[in-house]
Amino acid sequence: IKIVEDFRISIGLGILKDMFHIVAVNLYGNAVATETIELPYENSDAYYTALAANVELFIQKNHYAPEKIEGISIATQGIISPDGTAVTYGDIMGNANMQLSDFSSRLPYPCHLEHDSKAAADLELWNHPKLDSALVFLLNRNLGGAVITNHSVHQGFSMHSGSLEHICVEPDGPVCYCGNRGCLETFCSASALELRSGLPVKEFFLKLRDPDNSGEHLQNIWQDYLRHLAFAIRNLNLLIDCPVILSGYLAPYFLPEDLDRLLGLINEHTPFPLAKDSLLTGTHGQYTPAIGAALFYVKNFLNT
Repeated sequence: IKIVEDFRISIGLGILKDMFHIVAVNLYGNAVATETIELPYENSDAYYTALAANVELFIQKNHYAPEKIEGISIATQGIISPDGTAVTYGDIMGNANMQLSDFSSRLPYPCHLEHDSKAAADLELWNHPKLDSALVFLLNRNLGGAVITNHSVHQGFSMHSGSLEHICVEPDGPVCYCGNRGCLETFCSASALELRSGLPVKEFFLKLRDPDNSGEHLQNIWQDYLRHLAFAIRNLNLLIDCPVILSGYLAPYFLPEDLDRLLGLINEHTPFPLAKDSLLTGTHGQYTPAIGAALFYVKNFLNT
């Protein structure tokens, strides 16, 4: 059945430490406009006022009638309170005092706040409607994750289910922002890849794929990245027998040979191999959390 769109739009925001992504998503769940705006996060009136002004400008530039905006959904790095009104844990950005009201008091639309990893999982569910269960690895500048069970994102009692970034993969490894050592975050986030290589992600992969310029050093860094990611996937897949989705910023950089190598490492020391068609990759890159967040109001509209 074809949806009569009537130009209705849901707006999604993906808030990071030094920027935010903004997307407009139609009733088919497609991103029809995207923009990245540099705005360093701070918990201040000036920040939230500037963000709201940029959202209004984005709406005006794309000629969306205000009455056609279903709502604005905000995906941020941090654990969200069970009632959805505040960030309760936000050590990456220092946003533990972020409130839903910081946005809703400045924007004349319904507003919703959610964890960026959970938003990413919502997008993967939308893209794979037959999925009942899955593990989602959000390979962003900071690593994130989510668990999908019974066709929904598992939240947990205190909303931190799926925080696979803090699984310890090397007890004597680098110090994580959480204060512990050897978390998966310190090996498999995009920031960790940049720190080890001394290169921005885009430049790292350009040189890695260039046989004349990559060098053994970059190849070793990438293989070490894949080894740590495989270690986490192998162990988590013993706990939750389901497909694995690599999503977020780094996902589009994975070539078929990378996935083959990763699958080989996953299945190297396990009695229960992961099938090739159970290792999936997302396609929306850095905009994944923002698009997933926007689906909140898309689904609300379709359900009513």
